Amino acid sequence: MAALINVPAKARRGEIIEIRTLTSHIMETGFRHTADGALVPRDIITNFTCRYNGAEIFRADLFPAIAANPYLSFFTVAKESGKFEFEWIGDNGYSSSASASITVE
Repeated sequence: MAALINVPAKARRGEIIEIRTLTSHIMETGFRHTADGALVPRDIITNFTCRYNGAEIFRADLFPAIAANPYLSFFTVAKESGKFEFEWIGDNGYSSSASASITVE
């Protein structure tokens, strides 16, 4: 599945920056039924983690009430140049990751 990541390419040391992520996923709740009455199995992203130069800076547990294609936005302080690593984990062995770099001046 595809993920869109928005991290500033450059920031000043100590600046508060916004990070935005959007990932493509159906997020099936497990509560719906098909036309013939069969239960549609649950298939959601259950966990999102962001690491900045290896240190975890944000974590979210997701539940069936989250919309399809979950969008997450959060803030952190730009401390040093490096890499943000994003990981989504979900039902049925789902796993996706992405990364983005930042230059801190």
